[in-house]
Order: sequence, then C-alpha cells, then structure tokens
Amino acid sequence: MSTRRIGITGGMGCGKSTVVEAFRGLGVPAFVADRAGAECYADPAFLHQLRNLFGNAVFTPDGQADKRAVARIVFADNASLQALNALVHPRVRDAFDRFCALHADAPYVLFESAILYDHGFDRQMDAVIGVYLSLEERLSRLMLRDGADEQSLMARIRSQLPAAEILRRADYVILNYEGNPRQRQVEYIDKCLKK
Repeated sequence: MSTRRIGITGGMGCGKSTVVEAFRGLGVPAFVADRAGAECYADPAFLHQLRNLFGNAVFTPDGQADKRAVARIVFADNASLQALNALVHPRVRDAFDRFCALHADAPYVLFESAILYDHGFDRQMDAVIGVYLSLEERLSRLMLRDGADEQSLMARIRSQLPAAEILRRADYVILNYEGNPRQRQVEYIDKCLKK
C-alpha cells in the first residue's frame, strides 16, 4: 500500500503551522511547501532565473535575493506572481516526491500549503484538510506576527482562494479559533485517515 498524500490548507494566518505541529505530535510526517519554496533561493540556477525574470532590483548588493522586494512585485502584479510560481512550483513538487519516498512506510504524509487549490497541488492529494479562522482573527495574528500593515496583508490575502471556497472543497475541516478543541479535531481526522 502506498503512502497517502494529504493536503492541509487555509488562508495565511489561519494557524496551519499549529495544526501541522499537532499532527507531527501524532507521528505524522509533514512537508511544508513554503519552506521548500524558500530553499529555492539557495539554488544558483533558480537565482539566475529569478534575475532573468525581475532583474537586479530584487537582489542585494552582495548578490542575495531580496525576498521582500520579490514579494512587493508579485503581490502587486498577478502576471509576475504567476511567473514566479512557474519557477518555484516544479521544484516544490519534486521536493515533495522525494519527501514521500523517504516516508513510504507512513500511513499518510501531510503537504501544507496556503495555495494548495490555487495551483493544482490538490490534484496530487488523496484528501485535503481545510483550516479555518475568521478574517478578523487572521489579520490580528498576522499584524502581530509580521508587523505588517492591514493594507499589505489584505493584498496578499486577496491573492489567495477565499476561505469559503477552501472549506467547500476540503474533505475535512479544522476550526482553529481559541477555545475550540483543536487537538480533538486533529486526533479525529488522524483516526479517519488511518482507517
């Protein structure tokens, strides 16, 4: 029996990382797409493609990619975002395939990504878990965490699939607000996935 691939998604700031840690606490291997995407910036071939795409404006004087400069460009222009995704996503898919091969004995592995549905990653999954938190709570958390202003956060949130659509398409849903028994929800889904 091959390892099942389970996506976990939700809008930025909804607490996906906390939910992933709860699954890890149950021994579930978890792949975080953002981390794999960030690792692209250490690859000289990727940096060369990035320079071809956006020019020297997204590089520091010492030749490192300036991720904030990249973010400012791509979250203000959808065509630029699509071009960046075309560079990053194949690398992330390959990294996830390697991750799955390393954990072939696990009943299932998690693939955590805020943009799971937006870019077709869901088509590689056997099931999807949607994590939900209200927009107000998400903004509050993100402003505290990132020190970003509401306007820039809303621009990034609007670039993602709406929460209602994520929940409609998910096979399982975790309501991640304070006071809700997150661990109980995680344990229930874990049991369902191991059946």
